[in-house]
Amino acid sequence: MTDLAGLRGEIRELGARHSRGDLRDHDFQRQLAALSVDLCRACIRDRLVEGETVREEHHVVHSHFKFNQSVLREPDQQAISLFATECRLLRVRTTLVAGRPYRCDDEDGSRFDQFEYAAIRQLRRRREVRLGEVIAGLVICVLAFAARPWLQVTGVVLIALGAAGVLHGLLLPTSWYEVETAPPLAAADVVRIDAVWRKSGRRLVRFLRAQASDRPRLELTGGEHV
Repeated sequence: MTDLAGLRGEIRELGARHSRGDLRDHDFQRQLAALSVDLCRACIRDRLVEGETVREEHHVVHSHFKFNQSVLREPDQQAISLFATECRLLRVRTTLVAGRPYRCDDEDGSRFDQFEYAAIRQLRRRREVRLGEVIAGLVICVLAFAARPWLQVTGVVLIALGAAGVLHGLLLPTSWYEVETAPPLAAADVVRIDAVWRKSGRRLVRFLRAQASDRPRLELTGGEHV
């Protein structure tokens, strides 16, 4: 508990320094990310049974823009941390709100879930076209083409840039893995492994596949609170 209290205190102090202008935004974000991951690890360590250790871990942050939220306000984000031990997969989900210190507990709405390896049926790879990037590229192309009498050389460059964006969105779709369990989870609770291009994501996928293939196919309820 001392480690948890100390890490939470460091996060609060870091936010206070940033608010006073004593810390540049880039340095603040970098240090905040490191402390948040350390706090999440400490919380998971407190939930491990004797002899259980974390073998692989993977951390991802998703941005969420709300249309009913002021454009001047920093959008909320969702932080997802996955920890694989010898016997189960643990997940921590937290909505990060600007100005609210990360605590990794009930006060900031953090959710802790666990999934036994025997409940994992398969890891299914999913792909999705980067629709936002494709639309942005098309808009750039249309505007540059419509304004070509005035833009001249710049218009050609913009059309090429827009076309490159469209091709990138179509040819390099977003990919992730879904962990399919038995019984199936609700859509909002499905375990996703995003940013699989990162080393930690690839290692986690390999580890989960190995664990799931070595264990009997038992129907266990996933998503229980740790």
